[in-house]
Amino acid sequence: MQTIYSKSVFISDLHLGSLDCKAEMLLDFLNRIQCENLYLVGDIVDMWAMSRQFRWPELHNQIMHKIFQISRTKTKVYYLPGNHDEPLQKYSGFEFANIKIARELIHTSADNKQYLVFHGDQCDGDVQLGKFEAWIGDKGYSLLLALNRWYHLYKQKTGQNYWSLAGYIKSRIRGAGAAITQYKKAAAEHAKRKKLHGVICGHIHHPESDQINGIHYLNDGDWVENCTALLENHQGEFSLMHYTEHFQSNVQQIDKKLPKRAA
Repeated sequence: MQTIYSKSVFISDLHLGSLDCKAEMLLDFLNRIQCENLYLVGDIVDMWAMSRQFRWPELHNQIMHKIFQISRTKTKVYYLPGNHDEPLQKYSGFEFANIKIARELIHTSADNKQYLVFHGDQCDGDVQLGKFEAWIGDKGYSLLLALNRWYHLYKQKTGQNYWSLAGYIKSRIRGAGAAITQYKKAAAEHAKRKKLHGVICGHIHHPESDQINGIHYLNDGDWVENCTALLENHQGEFSLMHYTEHFQSNVQQIDKKLPKRAA
């Protein structure tokens, strides 16, 4: 098994407990990483989905065990609860099983730049959508995820690699781009007010690296549609890793790009 060596790894929107978590790929990714810092940037457990219908497959259990196993090593693990795991927000400042819980944190990169890290639901009030548009968006997204689920099963049965049908359709929905732009500006403004170099977040399931008004905006994506993670190497450089590109087809390329830790 090829291993990824990285200074810091950021993942969010796992949505464990929901039908749409890509648990097989996520567990494989967690088994491959070695890092100094692991940031769980919110919506790790989907308590909204489980409140409607409780489900906790064995694979989801294995993922939690793997996270706890990582936390018992030299890797520092941080959990920044989002909106789907909102009940955990009240434990901000606590530590559980070597996992530090915080609503937001400041991460200092290897090249000594400071980044605000938070889930991103803090920006919801800055994204102006009407009630009707918000309702349509919510219902439409649920439909997209259902279509994505069935398409993923078809791809599995035919022996094909995963591809996000939901992400493809969403990228072509009128108005989605405007909402993403508003969110990015709001997230960058949060970092700018704190006089930081950048912001690292999740929440909108849209992996991206961009410069916004002098602020480095980084979104680590999700493990529902895109199956992505944000990696920081030992020089302080950030890169987005798409699991399906690097592990289902070309595992070795990303491994060569990242510095190896001395044995």
